Amino acid sequence: MYIPEHFRLRHPEDAVAFMRANPFAILISSTSDGPFATHLPLFVTGQEEKLLLRGHVARANPHWRYLEQQPQCMTIFHGPHAYISPTNYSARESVPTWNYAAVHLYGDARVFASLGEVHAMLEELMETFEPAYRQQWEGLSPTFQQNMLRQIVGFEIGATRIEGKFKLSQNRPREDQANVIASLGRSDDSAISGVARLMKEQGVGRISTEKDDE
Repeated sequence: MYIPEHFRLRHPEDAVAFMRANPFAILISSTSDGPFATHLPLFVTGQEEKLLLRGHVARANPHWRYLEQQPQCMTIFHGPHAYISPTNYSARESVPTWNYAAVHLYGDARVFASLGEVHAMLEELMETFEPAYRQQWEGLSPTFQQNMLRQIVGFEIGATRIEGKFKLSQNRPREDQANVIASLGRSDDSAISGVARLMKEQGVGRISTEKDDE
């Protein structure tokens, strides 16, 4: 991913937090017919030094076979994004752009299909996305559960490299940054106002103090 230094995410813990906050990702593999992608939720476990992604695809989806044939893969996590109007800038000779945040994780995949491992993976996903569903799941008949488990194939990806790009007007003067935050923050669209929130979380637009600079 092309990352100008202004926009490079420098703290690994921010990348992990971003992936956990935006778990619906794009898994991409190389195949003999070209790139192949699947959109899916992923469970992020571990720390920066040993990070794992866990998830599953339908057995009918050929992606798990591609992961078996070529374990090296790429996963894209994407968050809020917004059009940035040059009317937010003090300099008249400015052009429009787009603010966004993304994390790319590269790694090696391991595929598994045993009912025990697949069930354990589903337990993690339930605990992450809807703990209340566990009671309903446990009330389903064993036959139904096993039929469902047989229809999916699990995988985990061990991270080998992580890149983060948070393009949040860091290359603009503080006044312009503050104008962008104010403009985006007024939107009712969560994807747009989410950029303003992320900018503030990253310290963009904030006037530095002597303590901040230490």
